[in-house]
Amino acid sequence: MLPEAAVRVAGWCVVVLLVTGVAWVTVWLCVLFKAAVIPVLLALLGTALLTPLHRRLLAMRVQRSLAAGLTCAAVLVVVGGATYIVVVALVDSGDQIVASAKQAAQDVAGFFGAAGTTLDDLASNARGLFGQFGGTAASGVISGLSVVAQGAAMAVLAVLLVFFFVRDGDRVAVSLRTMAPGPVGEMTEAIGRRAYRAVEGFMRGTTLIALIDGVLTTVGLLILGVPGAAGLGALVFIGAYIPYLGAFVSGVLAVLVALADRGFAIALWTLLVIFLVQVLEANVLQPVIQSRTVQMHPAVVLVAITAGATVGGIIGVLLAVPATAAAFGIVAELRERYAGGGGATAAPAGPPG
Repeated sequence: MLPEAAVRVAGWCVVVLLVTGVAWVTVWLCVLFKAAVIPVLLALLGTALLTPLHRRLLAMRVQRSLAAGLTCAAVLVVVGGATYIVVVALVDSGDQIVASAKQAAQDVAGFFGAAGTTLDDLASNARGLFGQFGGTAASGVISGLSVVAQGAAMAVLAVLLVFFFVRDGDRVAVSLRTMAPGPVGEMTEAIGRRAYRAVEGFMRGTTLIALIDGVLTTVGLLILGVPGAAGLGALVFIGAYIPYLGAFVSGVLAVLVALADRGFAIALWTLLVIFLVQVLEANVLQPVIQSRTVQMHPAVVLVAITAGATVGGIIGVLLAVPATAAAFGIVAELRERYAGGGGATAAPAGPPG
């Protein structure tokens, strides 16, 4: 007969193995059916972001389907407008950014240049590779068009799903309760609502923080006279949806552009601007704006981003942190329920309805 401690350890090992197996199968199925899964996840993120608008429309006694349609129109206007602004900013300042980044690379290569390969050597090697593999250009174009078509289809499906999620979201939450028997149904609904609130808080908070970071960075770069300030600010806005990693990449690019075009002193001032914006985000914006959402350790966020990139590429990177926030919300709900003796009830807040 094994000791009681050994039995408990064995039991927990079985639980961990089962959970790991279920998680692996879930991820495998999501990757296998990514053409359907990605629009669903993107629609959930869009629904979470626009929940307040739908609730206000319902409070104004707008009919449910009409309110959902207006919310979808808001999705198109907001996403389309933001995309237009970002693309225009990047196109207008793209040449400046690329030229400055190239000059910065040449300066760095010149600083370390005595030891080996020059940029001319790299360019020559690149031309050789392009000539060697030039025959695959046509197939690459066809593949690119296929990817664009698939992306457009996913975007249309995501918008349609936003309409149904917004209109019938509360019914989905109730269905979770009715499908499971007894107390399990109540707990399932509570878990679903808690996960949704975590994603909703993350999306709303991150969008507001991204907007503030982008505006402050753009203003700072304009004051310093850094070329392509609007485009760099747009990159900061986009990078804010990838915590830590996005800020690092956009900040490094801004410093390199300033170094190439304005010199070492302005590059240091640019670094100071980026640093101050990040300090403001970490010590003021994050605690104030996202104080009611799930708080995740930076190490957990970085691991989630890495795992998302491994599984789903760019889309995986964008979805990794919201999925982790939902997981933290589920764990918090379970902890509160078991800590309170299982007497907690489902929170009234949840998907729009």
